[in-house]
Amino acid sequence: MTAPRREAAAQPVEGRGSPHLEELTPATCRQLLAEHTVGRVGFHSAGGSVIIPVNYQMVNDDVVFRTSPAGTLAELRRRTSVAFEVDDIDEAGHRGWSVLVRGYAEVVTNDHQLTQLWQTGPVPWASGTRNLFVAIRAEAVTGRRIRGPSTD
Repeated sequence: MTAPRREAAAQPVEGRGSPHLEELTPATCRQLLAEHTVGRVGFHSAGGSVIIPVNYQMVNDDVVFRTSPAGTLAELRRRTSVAFEVDDIDEAGHRGWSVLVRGYAEVVTNDHQLTQLWQTGPVPWASGTRNLFVAIRAEAVTGRRIRGPSTD
């Protein structure tokens, strides 16, 4: 008895009418980061690799968010290598963009910066004590955009 035949998945073909993938400039990446407030931070935690959504704010060139002093994100008290992503996806239109920040996270401890962040920094959506400010210092910022098929 032979195994049932599987249909090959459709592969996009470059050319007229196909989606177009483009690299985003660093300036465009930073603009998109500044225009949005929810992303995901990924890192190796004590329990293994994690990706956790956070609401954030761009402060200078840093991604800053507040978290609880307990829990997985509190592991970022120590300087930790992280990846941070923000994106916008239109599944029906086969288009979207993604910005990836690679760098390290560390707790903000400077009194002047903390005063500023308490006044104008990100406000967590999650309830509970969220008094630990974490800044992601970018070492690389990259992005890509895919545009849906053109109709011309």
